Amino acid sequence: MGVRRFGRWNARGTITLAERECRRFLSIWSQTVLGPLINAGLFLAVFAIAIGPTRGDVMGVPFVQFIAPGLLMMTVIQNAFANTSSSLLAAKVQGNIVDTLMPPLSPLELLAGYLAGGLARGALVAMVIGFVMVTVIGTGLAHPWWLLLFIVLGGAMMGALGLLAGIVANKFDQMSAITNFIITPLSFLSGTFYSIEALPPPLVSLSHLNPFFYLIDGARYGTLGTSDASPVLGALVSVGVTAALMAVGWRWLARGYRLKG
Repeated sequence: MGVRRFGRWNARGTITLAERECRRFLSIWSQTVLGPLINAGLFLAVFAIAIGPTRGDVMGVPFVQFIAPGLLMMTVIQNAFANTSSSLLAAKVQGNIVDTLMPPLSPLELLAGYLAGGLARGALVAMVIGFVMVTVIGTGLAHPWWLLLFIVLGGAMMGALGLLAGIVANKFDQMSAITNFIITPLSFLSGTFYSIEALPPPLVSLSHLNPFFYLIDGARYGTLGTSDASPVLGALVSVGVTAALMAVGWRWLARGYRLKG
């Protein structure tokens, strides 16, 4: 039986790869889904107990409600990145990357399959955290479609970045360095726990150069209806950065960069 295609698109192959990526993280859900949810809950509990009662309102809302959307997006960012990066790196370390490269999948189809897995993992943790955020914390959903847009953009952006990291890294300690020195600092310094308007002007300008800031700020706008920057600008920046990362990922997959021996 031939490969099912829509035009020149190998639909069955792309869906199979996406399904494999989803099955991979769901098979160890206690690490890939439950663990990040517990971490987000602990962050929220610690800040609520230690700072919440004395911090007062931020941008017109209680501090706990203010940081909740940022924690949601930060969890999406970290999970989408971890899914694609760990999948590629594990395949390279174990020597079975050929199982991904040999099937009749184009570079664009490979990119779509990997990104689908990252998006699914990010969306899953976002739904659970969002449910807790609305029902327990009472944040509400001021602009749900904006929130959904930024969750999708965050998952796509970080899935693409994770793909690049998985291609570049050849060992797990190299991936740890990328996570510890790039992903974690950028996510923590993106306005998750504070409004950037409270920063000195030079740091405000630097924050606007951080693409993670627009994802966090967009999620806050979708949830609370308030933000430090225009959500339209945030969406445009996020789309541009995501498109650039995907273009590089497509190019590297097409060349077999650091994938073929």
